[in-house]
Amino acid sequence: MATIFRITAIKTYAVWVGIRNQLLVKVETDQGVFGWGESGLSGREKAVVGAIEHYTEFLLGKDAFAAGAIWQELYRSQYFEGGRVLQAAISAIDLALYDIKGKALGVPVYQLLGGKQRDVIPTFASTYGEPGPAMIEQAQMLIEHGWNAMRLSPSGHENKDIYEPRETIAKTAKWLIKAREMLGDEVVLGIDLHHRFSVAEAASFCQKLPSGTLDFLEEPIRDETPEAYEALRKMTEIPFAIGEEFASKWQFLPYIERDIHQFNRIDVCNVGGLTESMKVAGWSEAHYVDMMPHNPLGPVCTAATVHFCAAVANFSWLETRASPAETHLGFDNSEFFPVQPRLQGSVYPVCDLPGLGVEVNEALIAKQSFKFWEAPHLKRRDGSVTNW
Repeated sequence: MATIFRITAIKTYAVWVGIRNQLLVKVETDQGVFGWGESGLSGREKAVVGAIEHYTEFLLGKDAFAAGAIWQELYRSQYFEGGRVLQAAISAIDLALYDIKGKALGVPVYQLLGGKQRDVIPTFASTYGEPGPAMIEQAQMLIEHGWNAMRLSPSGHENKDIYEPRETIAKTAKWLIKAREMLGDEVVLGIDLHHRFSVAEAASFCQKLPSGTLDFLEEPIRDETPEAYEALRKMTEIPFAIGEEFASKWQFLPYIERDIHQFNRIDVCNVGGLTESMKVAGWSEAHYVDMMPHNPLGPVCTAATVHFCAAVANFSWLETRASPAETHLGFDNSEFFPVQPRLQGSVYPVCDLPGLGVEVNEALIAKQSFKFWEAPHLKRRDGSVTNW
């Protein structure tokens, strides 16, 4: 009979890495094989830890190989199913189960997803300076280091407390036009508006850009109302890249089925792990929507996403926060993660180590104390609250 790897413990570590916390989750089995996962709900780690404590009560003793059945039980085990906190918890557990299975079978996780379709994973990098000469210099530096796809910086970071969307539109548009002129037509250029705009504001922004200035527009407005995105879709020709905050295949449903967007910014640590990500990828492939994964966390997220990108057909670029333009972030701390995906130029080689291919210094992270991190609470000049 085949050996059953039964879950014996689930441990959570909310660890300060670089400029904010990473929530790492370790699932242990009675065969001595363990796996690592990561939650994507930055800034609300304690809520996810609480959800995982609830799940642990009935996961102990389960077959760690049964990721699909466990996913369904985690999702359906409460009347109030779904939501970003629960899905972030499910995501971390699901990734750890894939790590366990890969290690137990001696194969990299991409083999569990159908095998790899590419040997390296192209990435896009991001500038961080305000739109202006510094932003363009950073973009030129990235091109020199091998990047042919990048996300340029929006304006509005000068004041960390006040954000007025209308005040940023003209300045950002002006420097995006200049960037296209100086960087040329070969490089792929996009921008992340971080869902800070209304439909009218986003339309005004897009209409200030000549055709061909941008290759993708990321998260221009909030996602709760697909009809609002459909209205914006009619006002601009720029391809949309959205979905990083989506917490299930059902959130993707209207966007895929109505052909609203062109790039899925799926986050394996938010959407429900690799189990859910592969379903979204197949669905997207049928609608010619490319996967452009969100990857702002740590090496566990990066490793899991690299395996995902290797295994799907409809892939464009993977986000990286480890480019020469963002070394200040420190998300890939080598002391905490002695074995992790490493950029080679602008690509991640697909790892052939068993499991996810990440090693975590558990003794060291266990010594770290949790630090509260709160995203900026932005207000408009009239005192009302606006989006970060």
